[in-house]
Amino acid sequence: MVSPFQNISESQKHKLFRLLGTHIFTFTKNQEILQTIKGENVICILLNGRASIVNIDYNGEETLVEELFENSVFGNSISTIASTDCQIRAVENTSVLVIDYNNLINISYIGYNYYNNFIINLFDIIHTKIREKNDRIKILTQKTIRDKLLEYFKAEYMKTRSKNIYLQLSLKELADYLAINRSAMFRELRYLKDENFIKIEGRRITLLYTPQV
Repeated sequence: MVSPFQNISESQKHKLFRLLGTHIFTFTKNQEILQTIKGENVICILLNGRASIVNIDYNGEETLVEELFENSVFGNSISTIASTDCQIRAVENTSVLVIDYNNLINISYIGYNYYNNFIINLFDIIHTKIREKNDRIKILTQKTIRDKLLEYFKAEYMKTRSKNIYLQLSLKELADYLAINRSAMFRELRYLKDENFIKIEGRRITLLYTPQV
């Protein structure tokens, strides 16, 4: 994914932060982030660390909605965080840059190249997020665990056209992301491995077939 600060130098980045009146918040592991930004019309960038957006149902069961890594962009307008059932939780010590949306869209800033680059990068990232959301909908609508896994592998393959898939999620987190039973997913992965569809080495999954695109 494109970095929001691509083609922006460190000195320009600091100028950009001052121009946009940004705020940086830090969170410790397992601390809830959403309380700081919920209800605000803001764009957030995860500067370092890692966080998860989860939905919690009436039984207390959690469903992983989105994983946030360094340079991930999120906010009320581009993420599923408006529901009262939703939480954003720091998985490790995490820093988040918060930008007021009204400060972000300001025609008087177009004279600054670093601002223009930043806006272009944001549009690229939002376009990618929309595509990934569509990919996930397609994955979740598959009827069997095998079909969900194969559709997930296909989506990952399409990003780089590489048969080597490096999971940013643990297998446990992957099961949560795909909304499937963990034990059943591990069993299906074992079947796919035994049938020479895939090879698994830690977090690297190698496809032994070419997905149909």
